[in-house]
Amino acid sequence: MTENLADWGRALAKITEEAAAVILPFWKTELAVAQKADESPVTEADRAGERLILARLAELYPDVTVISEEHASEFGTPDEVGSRFFLVDPVDGTKAFVRGDPNFTVNIGLIQDGVPVAGAVCAPATGEVWFTTAEGTMKRTGVDGAEAPARVRPWPTGQALGLVSHTMREEKAAELATEYGFDLRSPMDSSIKMCRIAEGSADIYPRHGPTSEWDTAAAHAVLVGAGGRFTQPDGSPFLYGKADQAFRNGWFVARS
Repeated sequence: MTENLADWGRALAKITEEAAAVILPFWKTELAVAQKADESPVTEADRAGERLILARLAELYPDVTVISEEHASEFGTPDEVGSRFFLVDPVDGTKAFVRGDPNFTVNIGLIQDGVPVAGAVCAPATGEVWFTTAEGTMKRTGVDGAEAPARVRPWPTGQALGLVSHTMREEKAAELATEYGFDLRSPMDSSIKMCRIAEGSADIYPRHGPTSEWDTAAAHAVLVGAGGRFTQPDGSPFLYGKADQAFRNGWFVARS
């Protein structure tokens, strides 16, 4: 029997919850915020979460390469990567985290041959975690919470909710609404946007701007496992492992 890599999501979910417990005490405190080379913020919470995640992945999956945001920002990304690797963002939505906003996440995604095949996303502020399994995406709230399947909803004509980045200008958000045909808009940070679509509480998240692979891989797996789609704007596949581009993403559309 061949192993279903989506089932790795259960173990990854536990790791994201452990990391959340390390990160959460830093939330709503007077954090020292440093600027990385790309001007994005990094805090001790990012570093503490990353240390835990890297240690756990090394214990459980010693043969799988890990590319993690803070390590990559400090030491650079590898020039090449094998067919199977992890992408980790210990605090996705650091700006929200620093503001005291609850929409920040811990992301761990597993890539196989360019495709996200397993992933877990935890929202430390609420205790929610979404993760892949062989049966599809599951969600629970709290480490001991009951699991329930997460599924996208049918497109609600006239009531479709599009999620947009917090920093997006009003005219740009209106343009995207027209282009993709959604009726309502809500600003939100981090990969939690894809998880809200995966659980059926939103419908689309178009991103016409820069992100990195570790920002999207875990939630991409979660969304597809819930029956959603994550593609380039023209509908073509969205692939990972772009070592020659320092693991930068192009534009994408995540939708139910």
